[in-house]
Amino acid sequence: MCARDGKWRGKQAGLTVAGCVVAVCLTGCSGGPYERIEPGQKTDIALEETAEAVEIVIETEAPTEAELPAEDYTILFGGDVMLSDYVLQAYDRAGGIDGILDEEYQSAIRNADFFMVNEEFPFSDRGSAAADKEYTYRLAPERIEIFEKIGIDAVTLANNHALDYGTTALSDTIDILDEAGILHTGAGDDLDTAKEPVTIDMGSGRTMAVLGLTRVIPQADWAAWKGHAGMFSSYDVVLDEALEQITALKETNDYVAVFIHWGEERSETPNSNQQTLAQRYVDAGADLVIGAHPHVLQGIEFLDGVPVVYSLGNFLFGSSIPQTALLEVTVHTSEPEEGTMSLRMIPGTGKAGYTQALTEDGEREAFFQKMTQLSNGVTFETDGTVVGQH
Repeated sequence: MCARDGKWRGKQAGLTVAGCVVAVCLTGCSGGPYERIEPGQKTDIALEETAEAVEIVIETEAPTEAELPAEDYTILFGGDVMLSDYVLQAYDRAGGIDGILDEEYQSAIRNADFFMVNEEFPFSDRGSAAADKEYTYRLAPERIEIFEKIGIDAVTLANNHALDYGTTALSDTIDILDEAGILHTGAGDDLDTAKEPVTIDMGSGRTMAVLGLTRVIPQADWAAWKGHAGMFSSYDVVLDEALEQITALKETNDYVAVFIHWGEERSETPNSNQQTLAQRYVDAGADLVIGAHPHVLQGIEFLDGVPVVYSLGNFLFGSSIPQTALLEVTVHTSEPEEGTMSLRMIPGTGKAGYTQALTEDGEREAFFQKMTQLSNGVTFETDGTVVGQH
């Protein structure tokens, strides 16, 4: 675990046991022969009383990491992040992330053990804009500092903007993320690298693999294959490759999460492809499915006990975000919930490049009422905890 920009990574607390010092006063005598003194008897022997302080040090060893009690591990997931002109201007005006995120969200990110989002653009100053594409995004490499200051630990690059400026810009993006120590999944120089997951070490030997996938590709050659850079596709023609990877990851990790780009833009309802894919991912071994791309929130349901969050919407994007949320996933490590996951949504909204959490009771209540309507068999407690068919 490490700290970066003031954010503490991990919740393991070292325990130092100090030695105990016991002072014992021993009373000595003059060293003469022992005599029995009867009651009332006088003696000419002068007894000299002396006291000597003896320090006894009890040394104990601090418990090893394996002996320390494991703590719950918290992972935050955010939806689409695009550092648009609105976001950049708000950031520059404030001179930092206070211009784009409120303290409530900043605190949630700081207090989490891990934070991951969908990066909806490349970091590069090279390449040519994709032809016949209405929106193409690209950010200067130095803007990676915004990700660092926010506290983003990992991203998925499997989306319909990762190759807006070609494979050269994609390669630059990967290099820049690597230099910043930000993990990534879902795209690479070939299929083998594109299918590599983000592996989260939760301590005590527990790991979660997060696999980036996309079912939104503008043209076929954006998909990665042997010797060809691109993204890890989840279209039907290559779906078996994704399902086999999920199964393989489950064999070597305690948990597998799928972060999938899918669905229809501006639709609050998952389509049949999303629902079918979600079930296929669960059948292959996924423990959690998280969606992005619609730019709006969609509902949550449990498939065979596995939570499927169909869309987290936009987290940092354009001028207006009517509703958004961070998804807090807590992996429990103590009885009676050991090995289980609980979910909580932290609702918010955004305007002019600034995203803030909802804090007023009325706003939060309205948010969770809508999420309940969008979801299937799921309700929400007042703190955002997801209650469903586990």
